[in-house]
Amino acid sequence: MSVKQDQMLGFDEHDELVRPAPEMVEFEETAKSMVSRRGFLSGGAAVGATAFVMGSTTFAAGKALAGEESNKMSRLAFDMVKANTMDTVTVPQGYKWEVLASWGEPLFSNAPAFNPATGGTGESQELAFGDHNDGMALFSHNGRQILCVNNEYTNASTLHANRTDGVPTTADDVRKNKAAHGVTVVEVARRDGKWGIVKDSEYNRRITADTEMDITGPARGHDLMKTKADSKGVVAKGTWNNCGNGQTPWGTYLTCEENFNGYFSSSDKNYELTPQMKRYGISHEDRGYKWAMADSRFDLSKDPQEPNRFGYIVEIDPLNPTARPKKRTALGRFKHENAEVEVAANGHVVVYLGDDERGEFLYRFVSKNKFVVGGDNNDLLEEGTLYVAKFNDNNTGMWLALTPKSTGMSEAEIAIYTREAASKVGATTMDRPEWVASNPNKAEVYCCLTNNKNRGVKPNAGGDETPAGGPNPRVKNNYGQIVRWRPEGQDHTAPKFNWDLFVMAGNPAVYDDAYAGSKNVNKDNMFNSPDGLKFDSKGLLWIQTDGNYSNEKGFAGQGNNQMLVADPETGEIKRFLVGPKECEITGSAWSADRTTMFVSVQHPGEKGDSSWPNGAGSVPRSSVIAISREDGEMIG
Repeated sequence: MSVKQDQMLGFDEHDELVRPAPEMVEFEETAKSMVSRRGFLSGGAAVGATAFVMGSTTFAAGKALAGEESNKMSRLAFDMVKANTMDTVTVPQGYKWEVLASWGEPLFSNAPAFNPATGGTGESQELAFGDHNDGMALFSHNGRQILCVNNEYTNASTLHANRTDGVPTTADDVRKNKAAHGVTVVEVARRDGKWGIVKDSEYNRRITADTEMDITGPARGHDLMKTKADSKGVVAKGTWNNCGNGQTPWGTYLTCEENFNGYFSSSDKNYELTPQMKRYGISHEDRGYKWAMADSRFDLSKDPQEPNRFGYIVEIDPLNPTARPKKRTALGRFKHENAEVEVAANGHVVVYLGDDERGEFLYRFVSKNKFVVGGDNNDLLEEGTLYVAKFNDNNTGMWLALTPKSTGMSEAEIAIYTREAASKVGATTMDRPEWVASNPNKAEVYCCLTNNKNRGVKPNAGGDETPAGGPNPRVKNNYGQIVRWRPEGQDHTAPKFNWDLFVMAGNPAVYDDAYAGSKNVNKDNMFNSPDGLKFDSKGLLWIQTDGNYSNEKGFAGQGNNQMLVADPETGEIKRFLVGPKECEITGSAWSADRTTMFVSVQHPGEKGDSSWPNGAGSVPRSSVIAISREDGEMIG
């Protein structure tokens, strides 16, 4: 398989190719009887009626959901955008968008302009906006606005346009590829009515796969963290595949390492992979990046413990360019999506975390120490307890503590092999937990379970069964759902919670069974694969998708990936934005005055069919866009 073909696969598809889980088809036969729309709605074995109805408030405005009196009752005061397959960004009437920054755009005056013919060099990329922008957060300081943006991965055919086959060939190709990953920290401003990068700002910097960062928490200094270059196991080099993000109340940025495994390979094809490597999808073949060609730490047979230093939450101080980032191992090691931070009523910091792989788990971290307004909170993520979620079919659940007593593992082993620890305590396997969002107006939390074609078909990579039921009710779930839970006593540190399903995505134009989705999904607002999730200041929930954009068969009529807005009080959902061809819509942030919403448009034309944002014949470039109202009023 060529590098281009390999990178066109999703990360999960690549993992299954190199490390297929054993088939367990008996799940499928059991679950087939559970997915008729009649049986589903009446509350059969696969899912209880209360789970589908989604609680007492979701469908209170039944007429609004049915389209009657929607303008009178709706808080979503815009005309819904229709699904489409155009190669542009579509927003409602009365709104406008512009490009804030694109891959390869210089952050400094001494950097060369972007070169679409070659994709630039290692040196130019280290001075420029990274590729495949994802999660982001904005920090306002003394009237200045600093944007932190994740740069998840790369498109070989455009980044390595200097190679006819898109395959990195030289050490500089690898340097450029590593520099396109990580995080871009950049000051932005609106000048003459247009948003753009503030070149040469003292806040501008790139954090890449070669940036040194401190290892903190229980894994610091453990034997499993020691490598040839770091015999003490205290300083890691780099962060990559940064997906979602978080933002702390003490002013730091959390970037989340997701599919870190696809960058390691072995020059010795007979090298014996450990069970832990296999659980995390590490194999003899990388995903086509070829970093081991120029950096031996990515060669498993030469430095087998290097992968143990990745798959963490990294904390960054955006206002201190000289501060070394910190890997917070207390928050666990897995394929992190985002990190939703809450300060509980008792002062403890709670971080909700999803592991984005089929059949993996949903986590919660509770800090040992308490947040103090105006105090020194810099190490609150250093110590605490990690929990994993157990969902019961009766709409209750509990957080299972991952401790030496409950797992038989040391604190360091729990931090490094978190998936193994979660399996030991019997957590609920989930349909790829992606972004988590906490309601600013009440103690309730939402999580996108984006999809899981293996639900009811095969176990996860650790051998845990994945039967349909609870918050994961559909076999071969290609559409996804959003689960919601309310902590007991409105206390985010409480051990128990109640849950329901806020929405089940689907296609009612094609199906009349469970795959049509829930009642708040119709032929006009339908979507698949909810991924990004964020609340605005009004308590409205923004949903972003990263799914099937073929617009065919089971996905007919759903068009390109999109962003929708939901009202948690009524369950109403309206489509706000449609992205260009072959892109993912992900990540969001608001300007200090909340008149502008920033959104990431990732990998337009990932299969070659886009020239966004610069028009016909141009190289597609991942970009951050700025959306505003034409009347200048607040957008969120």
